[in-house]
Amino acid sequence: MRYIDEFRNQRLIKKLAKEIQALTPDKTIRIMEVCGTHTMSFFRFGIDKLLPENLKLISGPGCPVCVSTQEYIDTAITLSQQKDALILTFGDMLRVPGTKSTLEKERAKGRDVRIVYSPYESITIARGNPQKKVIFLAVGFETTAPTIALSIIAAKKKNIRNLSFFCALKLIPPVMRHLLTDERLNLDGFLCPGHVSSIIGSRAYEFIPNQYKIACCVAGFEPLDILEGIYLLLKQIVKKSPKVDNQYMRVVSKEGNPKAKRIIKEVFQAKDSFWRGLGKISESGLEIKKDFSAFDTEKVFNLTLTKLKPQPCATGCSCAEVLKGLISPKQCPLFARICSPENPYGPCMVSSEGTCSAYYKYNV
Repeated sequence: MRYIDEFRNQRLIKKLAKEIQALTPDKTIRIMEVCGTHTMSFFRFGIDKLLPENLKLISGPGCPVCVSTQEYIDTAITLSQQKDALILTFGDMLRVPGTKSTLEKERAKGRDVRIVYSPYESITIARGNPQKKVIFLAVGFETTAPTIALSIIAAKKKNIRNLSFFCALKLIPPVMRHLLTDERLNLDGFLCPGHVSSIIGSRAYEFIPNQYKIACCVAGFEPLDILEGIYLLLKQIVKKSPKVDNQYMRVVSKEGNPKAKRIIKEVFQAKDSFWRGLGKISESGLEIKKDFSAFDTEKVFNLTLTKLKPQPCATGCSCAEVLKGLISPKQCPLFARICSPENPYGPCMVSSEGTCSAYYKYNV
C-alpha cells in the first residue's frame, strides 16, 4: 500500500470491523493507547462507533504537553519575564495554563515569546538576536528528542553562546511500566505509539508481555492501521498469548532508528522525572549531559526546581485522572461547561493531541 486512500478504504474498514465484532469475547476488554495522535484519529474517523460496546479504548498519557508539570510551565513563564529573554516554543505550549498566567498572556504583555516548527530554528534565531538570551522549551517524547539533540550539537559546533534548552523530554516505556502497576486500570492490552516506535523500535515493549502478560501492538494512525492493531491485540487476548505485534511495519522496525538512538544517547541521559497526574516515575525523562551543560537552561540560569508533587491544574479540573485513563473527559465537572479550547483550564484541553481536546472537537 503506497497511498493514503488505501488505508481509508470503506469496504476493508467495514470488513475488519465485523471481524473485530466476531472476535471480541463476551466481557469487557480494556485497551489503552498512549499516543495523542491515536486518540485524535480514533474519534476523527469515527472508529469508536465501529467497535462493540464492551471493547473500551482508553486514552493514556500520550501528549507531551499534557504531562509537563505545572512547575515546568510556571518556570517557563518566569523565564519569559526576565530581561532580554526570548522564549521559543512549539505552538501547543503557548496556551497551557500556569498557576497565574500563560505564555500567550505574557506575549500579549510584550514578552518575546515565539512559535517555532523545528528546534533547529533556534540556531538561526539565536544568531540573529545576539543581545537576547534565547531559551527553547524542549518538550516531547522520543520522537522529538533526536532533533533537539542535533540542535544542541549544532549549537556547540557553531559556538552559539546565547542559546539554551529547557528540557522536559519524557520516555514512553517507563510510563507504560508505571501504568501497569495501577490495578485500577485493569488493562488487557496496549496500542503502542507509531511515531515513538519509529525511533525506539518494537523491541522496547517486550518487557510488557514478558513480565506483565499484557498484549501489545504497534500501530499506525489511519483507520485500517488502528483497526488492524486492535484486531491483532484481540487475537492475543483471546488466545492468552501476549506478545509485541507490529502492524506498522512500513515505518517501524524491531530495533528502531539506530542513528536517532545514538544521537539521543550522545546528548541526553535518563533521569527520574515527574509527570503531571502521575507523579515521579523512575528514569522516565531525559536531561542534558555534562558535556553540553552550557546549553542546559537549568544550569545556565541556575534554576532550582523543587521536584515536589505537581500542583493540580485548577480547582475542579480532572486532568490528572484523564491522563491516567481512570476517567473520560466527559466525567470531569468542568468539561464543555467551563473548560473549552477557547477557555482551557488544563493542558488536556489545550494541546492538539490532548484527550479533552479530542472529546470536545469530535463531540464524543
